[in-house]
Amino acid sequence: MFVFHWIVGVLVGAVLLAALARRLRAPYPAFLALGGVGLAFLPGMPSLSLDPELALALFLAPVLMDAGYSTSLRDLMRNARPIAGLAVGAVAATTAAVAAVALWLVPDMPLAAAIVLGAVVAPPDAVAALSVLGHVSLPHRLATILRGESLLNDAASLLIYRLGVAAAVTGHFSVSEVAPAFAVGVVGSLVAGPLAALVYLRILRRVEEPVSVIVLQFAAAFGLWIAAEAMELSGVLTVVSFAITVARRAPGQTSPRLRVISNAVWETAIFVLNVLAFVLIGEQIGPILSRMTPEQEFAYASVAGAVVVTVILVRIAWVLPASAVRRVGFGSGSVHPDDLRPTRDLGLGAGFAVSWSGMRGLVTIATALALPEGGPEGREFPYRDLIVLTAFCVVIGTLVVQGLTLRPILARLGLEDSDPVGHEVGRARAEAYGAAVDALKGDQSEAADALRREFHAALAQAEAHEEGLAPEGLPTDEPRRRAIHAARDRLLALRRNGRIGDDAYFVLEQELDWAELNATPRAEA
Repeated sequence: MFVFHWIVGVLVGAVLLAALARRLRAPYPAFLALGGVGLAFLPGMPSLSLDPELALALFLAPVLMDAGYSTSLRDLMRNARPIAGLAVGAVAATTAAVAAVALWLVPDMPLAAAIVLGAVVAPPDAVAALSVLGHVSLPHRLATILRGESLLNDAASLLIYRLGVAAAVTGHFSVSEVAPAFAVGVVGSLVAGPLAALVYLRILRRVEEPVSVIVLQFAAAFGLWIAAEAMELSGVLTVVSFAITVARRAPGQTSPRLRVISNAVWETAIFVLNVLAFVLIGEQIGPILSRMTPEQEFAYASVAGAVVVTVILVRIAWVLPASAVRRVGFGSGSVHPDDLRPTRDLGLGAGFAVSWSGMRGLVTIATALALPEGGPEGREFPYRDLIVLTAFCVVIGTLVVQGLTLRPILARLGLEDSDPVGHEVGRARAEAYGAAVDALKGDQSEAADALRREFHAALAQAEAHEEGLAPEGLPTDEPRRRAIHAARDRLLALRRNGRIGDDAYFVLEQELDWAELNATPRAEA
């Protein structure tokens, strides 16, 4: 019963921390990290553990599925050069620098363990980056680069991580043996993901219930990761390519009701996974600290502090020189003119914005938790306590230092663009309204005539706009909301005075919900 109460308390505390983060317009993982610090020193914590082999599948598969589904393949291709530079080059540079710092401070540390430490702390986190970007005004192209980096850098870091773990455990490593398998794994992952997506979509056509579809979505995320790992493919690339393929093909066969429900479920699941990750790592920090001698406390604190500084400085050193000479492509590259024009002269300002957006989070925690713990049937990974503690400090340091300062820094830099997404939305909305009018031709009913007048009014506003952008909402949206609000009030009154029962009220409430969803979503929503 105590564990149940404790879990409820943790979830309620996480919700309150997330609400505080929204109020302060800060990334909620930063506040969850601070909550994890509190859990590390809280007496009487229940003993929680997770099989290291399941850690990566549990935490990374759904996060990558969710991020991949909302990723624009077109924008990834347009910004392939800067994304590759960050997702591969910056990860490799950070891993090497952290490994060098660790070996310098802890000479007895095996090289493989030092490389694993570097791979654990190298990749910035998608959830942390997106939670920050949701509260700041950032040029669309820079936001695309950061999203693409946080989506793909896991593949590079996990490759280095797995090679380092294997070398540390077996004591043997050969590039000549690994390279062919790696090449086959990358190609195989990029083929297996889309093929699995096509099979999944055929199955999806036969399933209509939202609950069943959402269960299939999670089963696909976990099952695909486990299958890819079993076949020695890249779980990251397989899941991401699967999600992107499904996102391109599924909307035509997915009902609006399913999309609304699915988005809410996945957003909740990602939040709960973040809470669980910080709880698990916080639960491990307490025992680690209790096992340390005073000399170890100083040594480990020195390593953790040095690694936090290293990951921040290496990213700055990687991005700023490249942006200055325009090799990374923050001011140039193969992009659409609408994306290029407003960011052509951002220069070092854009580079600093990208370099300061390197918050670590769920990926770093998951890979640290996945290190072998030892026990009766195996030995513990060398310097595991140091790596877990350092990973926790890097997450805390980057989320707090960078996450909480990124918004004011971006406001100070004054980076702006001409809202290319808004322009695409306005033009596409006008074309969609035109197609709606064409579909009503020949229908002389009063209902069709009312719809035609509504869409014609919106098209008239688009034609009057200097760039042909249609308005955000239809003319009847606001009257519809006002009428539905009045209808809700009347239903509540009928329910209160006993003229209708709860069963009838819930039926009518759902009807009004769907009627209100017919209105264009308001900006504040």
